[in-house]
Amino acid sequence: MFSPGVFLDRDGTLNEDPGYLGDPDSLKLFPGTGEALSILKNKLNFKLIVISNQSGIARGILTDEMVRAVNNKVNELLAVDKVSIDAFYYCPFHPDFSSSEECSCRKPSPQMVLQAAKDFNIELSSSYFVGDSVSDIECGKNAGLKTILVKTGYGSESISILKKENNFPTFTAQNILEACKIIQQDFSGEK
Repeated sequence: MFSPGVFLDRDGTLNEDPGYLGDPDSLKLFPGTGEALSILKNKLNFKLIVISNQSGIARGILTDEMVRAVNNKVNELLAVDKVSIDAFYYCPFHPDFSSSEECSCRKPSPQMVLQAAKDFNIELSSSYFVGDSVSDIECGKNAGLKTILVKTGYGSESISILKKENNFPTFTAQNILEACKIIQQDFSGEK
């Protein structure tokens, strides 16, 4: 039985992005993140999968343990809204420090999305990618998903780049909560 999924970037989409976030105590979810994810998972039955590039590992700024600790903290904070991310997929590599083969998981490659879809029986044609960067939107498109660019994080800069490239996301939203409302309307056929 296949289910729909919402693939989410983490830093700049769900939480503030201070750059190379490695300290769980520094994690700050954006207002409305828990509410949005609770609606998506508990009301609409979407699988919630985080897809992120964590090149800080290849750069020697972060460790796997630090990234996992921050991911665990995300779910700890989301528990207040009785919701959790089903899985976190991240690519620890960067072209300046890693081989091109290793970097094949980096967004905009759809590799992590396709792996998650296989692992969780996610129906890609009824799924979405929400993120704040050009690589998020391109990753979603490369995986055949509807895409939503949020204006948090790098969203405002990213929309300018995407416009210049004539490479538009399916939707744009102010933040994760508005993105959730768009998904709710689109998925139910209201949009």
